Amino acid sequence: MAAPRILVIVGSTRQASTNRMLAREAVDALRRAGLEATLADLRDFPMPLYDGDLETASGLPPAAKKLKDLAREAAALVMVSPEYNGSYSAVLKNAIDWISRPEPGEGPLEVFRGKPAAVLSTSPGAGGGSRVLKALRELLQGMRMKVVPTQVSVPNSAAAFDPDGHLIPGAATGTLDQLSADLAQALQPKAAA
Repeated sequence: MAAPRILVIVGSTRQASTNRMLAREAVDALRRAGLEATLADLRDFPMPLYDGDLETASGLPPAAKKLKDLAREAAALVMVSPEYNGSYSAVLKNAIDWISRPEPGEGPLEVFRGKPAAVLSTSPGAGGGSRVLKALRELLQGMRMKVVPTQVSVPNSAAAFDPDGHLIPGAATGTLDQLSADLAQALQPKAAA
C-alpha cells in the first residue's frame, strides 16, 4: 500500500525565507513518519490575482491548475506561511482562492473538503507567527478541512535555523515530529464501531 501523499505549500516567495526552510524541515519530518511529502513553492506557481472575470473568460491559469492537481491528489495539506500584519501572506491566499474554484463536475471546495491539514509559521518576532496560525486554522476549517491540533510556531527565526537551514532543536513551539504523527493518525481509516 502506497504512503499517503501530503502537499506542503509554502506561502513565501523570498529566496532566503525562513518559512521555506521550515517547510523543507516539515517535508523531512513527514517522510520520517512514513508519509510521501511534496513541497509546493509558490515561486514555481506564478498566477495573477484572483479575478472572477478572468476565470470566466479563461478558466484557471495553468499554474493554478497545476497546483490544484497536486492538492487534489494529496491526502492532506500542510500550509506554511509568514505572518504579515497578523495574517497569512497574500500569495498564499491568492493560491488558495484560485485552487478552491470548482471546475466542471466538481462541487464547491472539493479539493479541500474533509482532508486533514496542518499549519506552521516562523517569524522574526517573539510570537513566532502565532496570529497567522490562528487565521490559517480558521480559514482551513471554514473550507471544511480537519486541522490537526499540533501546530508549529518558530519565534526569533533569524536564530532558529543553522547555517544549512535546519531547525535548531528546541527552537519551535510544537514539534514537527508530533505534527507528522498527528497527520498520519488523521489519515488512518476509522475502525467500524
